[in-house]
Amino acid sequence: MTFIVNFVYTNNQTEMIMKKSIFNSYGALALILISIELFSCPYCNLEFYKEIKGFRQNTLIGQELLASITNQFSAGVQNYNQNLWSSVVQVPPAGEQTKAPQSTDKREFIEIINRDNSLSIPPTSYVPQNTPPTKKVTIELSQGETYLGNGVIFKGFTTNGTVPGPTIIVDEGDIVEFTVVNKGTIPHGASIHAAYTQTSKYLGKIEAGATKTMVFKVTQPGVYMYHCAPGGHAIPMHIIFGQYGMMVVKPKKQYKLEQLLHKAPDVEIYLTQHEIYASGEDAINSRPIYTMFNGKVFRYVEEPIKAKPGDYVRIYFLNAGPNLLSTFHIVGILWDYVYWQGNPDVIMPGGQTVTAGPADTWVIEFRMPPDEGAYTMLTHAVGSADRGAIGLIVCDDSAKTPLTVLSDGPKYTEAEFNDIKSKATRIVAPFEPGSPDVDVPVIYGPDTKEVLIRIIGNSFSPKVVQVATGTKVTWVNEDVFSYMEGEFGGIHNVVSYEGGPQAFSSNLLAHTEKFTQEFTEEGEYKYMCTPHPYMKGVLKVSDLGGGYSSAGTSMIGLGFLSAILFLVLLMLVVMVFDRRKKS
Repeated sequence: MTFIVNFVYTNNQTEMIMKKSIFNSYGALALILISIELFSCPYCNLEFYKEIKGFRQNTLIGQELLASITNQFSAGVQNYNQNLWSSVVQVPPAGEQTKAPQSTDKREFIEIINRDNSLSIPPTSYVPQNTPPTKKVTIELSQGETYLGNGVIFKGFTTNGTVPGPTIIVDEGDIVEFTVVNKGTIPHGASIHAAYTQTSKYLGKIEAGATKTMVFKVTQPGVYMYHCAPGGHAIPMHIIFGQYGMMVVKPKKQYKLEQLLHKAPDVEIYLTQHEIYASGEDAINSRPIYTMFNGKVFRYVEEPIKAKPGDYVRIYFLNAGPNLLSTFHIVGILWDYVYWQGNPDVIMPGGQTVTAGPADTWVIEFRMPPDEGAYTMLTHAVGSADRGAIGLIVCDDSAKTPLTVLSDGPKYTEAEFNDIKSKATRIVAPFEPGSPDVDVPVIYGPDTKEVLIRIIGNSFSPKVVQVATGTKVTWVNEDVFSYMEGEFGGIHNVVSYEGGPQAFSSNLLAHTEKFTQEFTEEGEYKYMCTPHPYMKGVLKVSDLGGGYSSAGTSMIGLGFLSAILFLVLLMLVVMVFDRRKKS
């Protein structure tokens, strides 16, 4: 039996239209939920809140999450979906809640602004949101694929289609209008480390298809990280899955070597070190599969950066992480000066390395010796260097300078990328099954009657499992969660959407909660987490001797299941249109 559905859902001026979508009986529920990804995040927020107020209210998790939700809502932290939450959240009576400012432009703050402007240190970045900008920046966030080099495709989250995202360069004192466009199918957002003011209230939790903008003043020069921040527990996941980049605020004051040499740099290198993970579990346990500079393993071995003898070189260095320490070094070079966080006033002479934890930055300055040859740059945490974080600066008198190297990940035309993809030998996808040599199927024989799959780091572990018929499979949620407004990162479920004859779905699972299903019929079951539809896994059920068969599924059983799923569909559609009517 199939269903043909016409469905329209509007949220924050974002419209998703789905026409004539076909659902088979045993995958219908999951595909319906996939089709309303824009709706799934607030839906799960509300559903889980109802559970907290219901059967979870006497559990430790329920009590702690209820306190978090109530206190954040009453304190004004809920900036994104006030209308959505106000219908269900019981706000404490007057006198029991902390009142939050209702406007970012309240006049009583002018005294703080005047005070800060009179100090000898830079003011904060706050400006009224209607302030005319001097610089405009736009980034686009989405899910996608990039090429990491050495035959490897990465399937994750991207910024402007690359990992890292574009290099953003502004000048100290600029008023920046920063616009974020969500071209993906799930919530995204932005955290801007160069902004000394609120960013989440303006750029947090941008729904699919939506655009948000904030205005701020860059008051402190330096090298900064920006990254996706959809809100909640999911912020680290979006960084782990690839959404980050470098933003440089160039100072009004000259760096020391520029003063001594009386000229600007001959070579400027914007260099981001970052890690790629094959799964959420690997990311949480700091086990990257690759570490690289500017989006490609050994990128500057393949394409060395060239400078002439005597050239003045400046490197803007960011360790985007998200986990590992970097000790950046260039063989044969001693620094003339380095500047912590890129601030020209925080200066240190000499040195062989700079040490940078995740999100740490430096500006590094030196002169190329009058000695031609290759100078190797690497992180001296050599385990990372071996996985791709090595490059070359070639000193060559015929080099063409001045030269600027940006930290943007490599870009390809559609034809170029299709050609690369047709020849690729590996796919790394942290939240769904990648190549079998990365996500190696875990096979259990008929003697194993119970199997455990962990949900950790917004992915299933293992992602691909094979069991014998009659095996009980248990999923346990290992993600530790405390409520924050945004993508509901730590709450998961398990729902089949394609394949085997047994449909299955769990309730929403909090930390340590479990769901068990016994599989009595052969097939290849594809399943997902509906709050996070990018999370996918595969369960193969077999007698380990024959092919998959659905012969045991009766027409009566399919008809009964179809009727149930059709009722679920009707309930979901009624719920959506009822919510639209109320809004």
